[in-house]
Amino acid sequence: MKISLSILALALFAFFSASAQVSVDVTMDQKQFLSSEAVPVAVHITNRSGQSLHLGADAGWLTFDVESADGFIVLKNADVPVIGAFDVGSSQVATKRVDLAPYFVLSKPGRYRVIATVRIKAWNVEINSSPLKFDVISGAKLASQDFGVPAPAGMTNTLPDVRKYNLIEANYLESQLRLYVQVTDESESRVFNVTPIGKLISFSTPETQLDRHSNFHVLWQSNASSFTYTEVNPNGQILRQETYDYVTTRPRLGLSATGDVQVVGGVRRLSSNELPVVKMPDQPVAPVNP
Repeated sequence: MKISLSILALALFAFFSASAQVSVDVTMDQKQFLSSEAVPVAVHITNRSGQSLHLGADAGWLTFDVESADGFIVLKNADVPVIGAFDVGSSQVATKRVDLAPYFVLSKPGRYRVIATVRIKAWNVEINSSPLKFDVISGAKLASQDFGVPAPAGMTNTLPDVRKYNLIEANYLESQLRLYVQVTDESESRVFNVTPIGKLISFSTPETQLDRHSNFHVLWQSNASSFTYTEVNPNGQILRQETYDYVTTRPRLGLSATGDVQVVGGVRRLSSNELPVVKMPDQPVAPVNP
């Protein structure tokens, strides 16, 4: 019995000693996510041990545990892929970024917590992070549109792959409304992607339109006198996002002469990379050849 207690005391001493020399922290840029939305986390490993740490060579060096605060079991689809060897020098901080959504079933609205565990093989110790809490929230469907995914070049007379765009409004942080575009199969049993496209004001009624390329266009009022326009492709990726100011006419969706969806009315606000470059007075003027 005394031998067992001695071994336990040595193990605890090694653990607390390692925890003091190496710390693990988990952070998120946001704490609320729509069901099936990407859940990116960053694991920060701070090394104060006075020696360089070699990590990432084996699959078990970094693991994650996700639990529900409501008591139900969170199913795990697979281990989060984290392999990739690297060194963390003394007094350095290394950061590993992963997306938890593909590897844990986080479809049920509620509060969750995630704990990251770093295993230092050379020391035979494991160091846990403090639990980080986040919420999965539900949303209200504002619009829905079935569409056929365009066939790859050279493939014709094939059965079309039918998917569905869903425009979803979610109450983010209980004080801000946000819009999401969700891409699912026709029955909505499989979610391909969930993309946040921006905030909206409470009395805004978004306009939606499907173009001839099966891209989804959304226009909504995002501020007192401005509108946001977003184009999303069948994979749920944002192709274009622009801001229009309500000056003399209200922006709305319309069709061009070629049948493409465009914004009619309003004044498009130039993005930062579209603004002209202004030269300072003391800059020399390049000579012009006749």
